[in-house]
Amino acid sequence: MATFKEIRGQTIKKYTTNPGDPLEGQMWYNSTTGTLKGRIVTAAWSSGSPTSTATRQRFATGIQTAGLIFGGFPGPATTATEEYNGSGWTTGGALTTGRQGASGAGTQTASLCIGGYTTTSITTVEEYDGASWTASPALSSAKYQMGGFGTSTAAVVGGGVPAPQAFEVWNNVSWTAGPGPIGPANRYGSAGSGTTTAGLFSGGYPNSPTDNMDSSNEYDGSSFSAGGTLNTGRGYMGGFGIQTATVVTGGTIGPGTYQTITETYDGTDWTTSPATLGTAAGYGGAAGTSTAGISAGAGPGTPTNTEEFNQSTSVITAGAWASGTSINVARYAGNAAGPSTAAVYWGGQTPGDTQTLTEEYDGSTWSEVTDMPSGTYASASFGTQTAAVSAGGAPPTSGNLNTSYEYDGTNWTAGNTINTARRYLAGFGILTAGVIAGGFGPPASAATENYDGTNWTTAPNSLNTARDRSSATGTNTAGLFCAGTPGDTSSEEWNGTAWTAGNTMIFGAQDRGCAGSQTDALFFGDSPPSANTEGYDGTNFSTRPSMGTARGVFYTGGTPNASTTGAWAGAGYTTTAVANVEEFTGDTSAANIETLTTS
Repeated sequence: MATFKEIRGQTIKKYTTNPGDPLEGQMWYNSTTGTLKGRIVTAAWSSGSPTSTATRQRFATGIQTAGLIFGGFPGPATTATEEYNGSGWTTGGALTTGRQGASGAGTQTASLCIGGYTTTSITTVEEYDGASWTASPALSSAKYQMGGFGTSTAAVVGGGVPAPQAFEVWNNVSWTAGPGPIGPANRYGSAGSGTTTAGLFSGGYPNSPTDNMDSSNEYDGSSFSAGGTLNTGRGYMGGFGIQTATVVTGGTIGPGTYQTITETYDGTDWTTSPATLGTAAGYGGAAGTSTAGISAGAGPGTPTNTEEFNQSTSVITAGAWASGTSINVARYAGNAAGPSTAAVYWGGQTPGDTQTLTEEYDGSTWSEVTDMPSGTYASASFGTQTAAVSAGGAPPTSGNLNTSYEYDGTNWTAGNTINTARRYLAGFGILTAGVIAGGFGPPASAATENYDGTNWTTAPNSLNTARDRSSATGTNTAGLFCAGTPGDTSSEEWNGTAWTAGNTMIFGAQDRGCAGSQTDALFFGDSPPSANTEGYDGTNFSTRPSMGTARGVFYTGGTPNASTTGAWAGAGYTTTAVANVEEFTGDTSAANIETLTTS
């Protein structure tokens, strides 16, 4: 019998604690616990960031870190295209012809959208270059809900509605009839995977939505042959991978009977995976490799859900909001500084009252500390728990403030006055190097001021667009200022001297919380109340996991100078002032270490 060293090229060593970063397949004896341990491969689905368009019957191409989804319904059939970067979705170029139930092939920067349904089945094909869709030669016959696989230059589609539908093959010049009769010509709702010389059609419906197919068919570039039998026959699954390493997931067994099942194919046999979708679903888009994939916009209904599939020796946990400790006094329009482990929150409003209250947070407990000298709300804020600044805002009575205050972790002291009195302004930076901008006088202001820890100086360059109720984060030489009025999706970047136009946000919003830096930022909430969250990587905005509580009127109710892991959303407004707190943690990965037994 071969030894473990002969098989793996490693010996089983003894440790008093588990190794910090063991290799894949490594085994060791933990002498402290008296157990045999190993780093093994597991497969699991986890929640990802939601799409910005609520729809189903979309098609997906690409991989987990560079994915693409397009089309869908409800009607009229949508032109929406979204790109996935492994963390969230951002808006891509719109299809020329909106459709649902299309097929496709390719990558995020080179994909085909094939056929589909508008008010009838269509032959229309479009090609995506990573920015926009352009017309491509049409199919020979109109169809939708068909399987497909391949690349933008070499693709196959088979089956579809109305059944039966002939196979068609794309050679980067035209579509031609494919082989028959063996294969899925008589079915619709199949999952496709692989290439034009090694492809696979799996499942589907041959005659009616309750007549599920458990067969799969392999394609070698010239003919079809029977593949392995699925353990659970169904249609409208998501599928991705190659012919000898395919993953299919979800689907329906008859109308409305959605599944969480995932199966894997090794080129011979189908195996039911221990990984199941978090939500039973079908009619969605799926893409990726056999070890890393996504499923997005899968029903029932018209969803925004995304799930990520990972098969690895690491346990991957997606970013998410989780409940923290509520602040002591529910309020909204307050201000904050510092990360979730060392935060301070002050001012704000409760019904009929403007607050002077200040509270500190250590990640588990909120403690009331020294009150502000005067109540205020809708101020600009920046800094840390032990060196924070509050500037401008609105007093308990009507009007605007030109006052500023500094907090040293114990006491508040009056600072110098800002040059332009206003409320609903935003700020970023640290106590000795801060920036405030925007606000409401009336009217909306474009004024920008710098703070050196003593004096406020009007910057020579104002915002390009006057606005208020905006969100801002970053440093005094690399700041980010976003949105404002309802529906505003614009952003501006500050380089220490001037503002330049940034990219477009996903959600038009105002009164949002924010956190992070100019190249790694998080924005959350809205007014009217929303749970929407989006991130910014210095180039593009993309969706992030939604908050548990839809809320708005934060102004800076997050962590303006912390990384996106450590952001928090505190208090705010739903239909009234709230006290609950949520904390955000980004994606994490840890070695999958398990105790090995003989059973």
